[in-house]
Amino acid sequence: MGKALIIGAGGVAGVAIHKCCQNSEAFDAICIASRTKSKCDAFKEKLGGGKTKITTAEVDANDVAALTRLIEREAPDVVLNLALPYQDLSIMDACLATKTSYVDTANYEPEDTAKFEYKWQWAYRARFEEAGITALLGSGFDPGVTGVFSAYALKHQFDEIHYIDILDCNAGDHGYPFATNFNPEINIREISARGSYWENGGWVETEPMEIKRVYDFPEIGRKDMYLLHHEELESLAKNIPGIRRIRFFMTFGESYLTHLKCLEDVGMTSIEPIEFEGRKIVPLQFLKAVLPDPASLGPRTKGKTNIGCIFRGVKDGKEKTYYLYNVCDHEACYKEVGSQAVSYTTGVPAMIGAMLVMNGTWKKPGVHNIEEFDPDPFMAALNRWGLPWKESFSPELVD
Repeated sequence: MGKALIIGAGGVAGVAIHKCCQNSEAFDAICIASRTKSKCDAFKEKLGGGKTKITTAEVDANDVAALTRLIEREAPDVVLNLALPYQDLSIMDACLATKTSYVDTANYEPEDTAKFEYKWQWAYRARFEEAGITALLGSGFDPGVTGVFSAYALKHQFDEIHYIDILDCNAGDHGYPFATNFNPEINIREISARGSYWENGGWVETEPMEIKRVYDFPEIGRKDMYLLHHEELESLAKNIPGIRRIRFFMTFGESYLTHLKCLEDVGMTSIEPIEFEGRKIVPLQFLKAVLPDPASLGPRTKGKTNIGCIFRGVKDGKEKTYYLYNVCDHEACYKEVGSQAVSYTTGVPAMIGAMLVMNGTWKKPGVHNIEEFDPDPFMAALNRWGLPWKESFSPELVD
């Protein structure tokens, strides 16, 4: 048993907090910390009657000194970072200062540049090794479970994997003309950026939303999906031997894309500050403030998600294909933890990753992506904690 410090109090954090409390045999205590302490207190009031002891704290995740003091006071076995990606490095600095293991769900993004990659966090590898602590990067679903799926496929189904297509389908309907299923600022930055995929040892760049495919998703049906850049492409290209191509596709409806194009055209998705009534504002941050809070979408959302990986490679000298995926129901998630499925599919793996680092199952000093660890205990935990996986040996392939 151990203690986790959870930094963040949004939709994903809410799921992870619920799951830590369900998993009291692993988490006998958690501390929930956020800039807005009232959000943390609300979770404590709702869930504090169980076996997991809950404390709360106010902290600015950009303030390394304040984070360090909090970690020293609470003495957690692991820090689970569910704050904004801009704050990854400050939280990692505090973990180094206190020699505390670290887990996150998304890689670092500079606040003033719409670019997300692992180089900033990988640069911490030697310092975490010297401190004798583990940093587990990307323990969400994508990145996260998609990396575990890749490691599992390589361990159990292939001698070499040559092609990976990651497919992320959200067929949920929340009834709003336009809303994002996770942090609007991060979501829109990802979608409006140039696309890219890994092929034959290098990156191929595309215009935003340039490449479209239609795919027949199990339990959902045919949906339009678009090629995006996504951070796990970078780590999987490095960590899966023999890989020739990795792509990432996400589904979007026409209404969503039309609204996004209009917002882009009038400058509302820009991250460049502008002058407004004597002060500087960032249009995308203002847009985030007027859009529905993703945490509020749970009671409105119906339908399912399907996220998984299609693998092609060689086993015993023969070509084979293999599809690993999870289907998650929005209404079932809301009934269980008060959240829609997009937060659920990130929050459950966040809890699992924190558990495996905390209990020593995954202990490897340094900074590591999730596919660098033995996938089997994580795969077993997915089945136990609400994200059961399915497999197919004859999937429809993406052309």
